[in-house]
Amino acid sequence: MHFKLIIAFTDEDKTEKVLEAARNAGATGATVINHARGEGLKPNKTFFGLSVETQRDVSLLLVEEHLARMILETIKDVGEFDNQKGTGIAFQIDVEDAVGVSHQMQELTEVVEKQI
Repeated sequence: MHFKLIIAFTDEDKTEKVLEAARNAGATGATVINHARGEGLKPNKTFFGLSVETQRDVSLLLVEEHLARMILETIKDVGEFDNQKGTGIAFQIDVEDAVGVSHQMQELTEVVEKQI
């Protein structure tokens, strides 16, 4: 079984909705890193030297490769990434190998076999 890692940067207020939707689309879990900071095309604004930026959450989802694109699209839709700039991004990368996921592989085998 092959996996992809989906990395999603979302506004804090959308993280739970994004994770719930990803789970409904086939993700079996996630790791969330809170209070990340990022910059887009233009540097963040400051107010008297203080940064005026929203905190982001970084969600890491190790997903089965056949489910990855659907989960990625779901994250995009629920996170409203294409509706306006600065709402977040998500991307996927190939995972060469993973350990500690044997319990997930058993459950995912049935799900993937139904979709193929």
